[in-house]
Amino acid sequence: MTLPIFLIGARGCGKTTVGQALAQAQGCQFVDTDSWLQDTAQQTIADIVEKEGWDGFRARETAALEAVTAPSQVVATGGGIILSDYNRRFMRENGTVVYLCAPVNVLAGRLEAFPEEGQRPTLTGKPISEEVSEVLASRDALYREAAHYVVNAAQPPAQVVAEIKAALQLACAS
Repeated sequence: MTLPIFLIGARGCGKTTVGQALAQAQGCQFVDTDSWLQDTAQQTIADIVEKEGWDGFRARETAALEAVTAPSQVVATGGGIILSDYNRRFMRENGTVVYLCAPVNVLAGRLEAFPEEGQRPTLTGKPISEEVSEVLASRDALYREAAHYVVNAAQPPAQVVAEIKAALQLACAS
């Protein structure tokens, strides 16, 4: 693997968990754009959004995407990274994009089970399942537009990794 692999999808789809496992399986580096951004800014995403608004955060998110893109890297992106036309095009042109797709009930269940992992402020102020449903409805087409591959992320992480590896192998064979 030389091109980076970008993992996209809604909050709770497993981008970080799958990304770490995929990087280990492929023998390459893993980076999470949200973690990189927070480490670099020395503040949480919630703090950045509070101080700079969503536009300020989104600009930082694009800068983070560009900064972490490197060969032989698995990149877990923030759920909203696909809102920017530039980001969707950048990922498609500079790597392989995998959409970790999962139904609303799976995403909401994961977010409710691990609420402390939701480092982001709420987007709508609504209950988790309602917010996830609305956000996914508005973003699913953008995830699909950006993706080279769509993988069922409702499966256990090892199975998701196996499915991504199989898709990448098929791409290399063709």
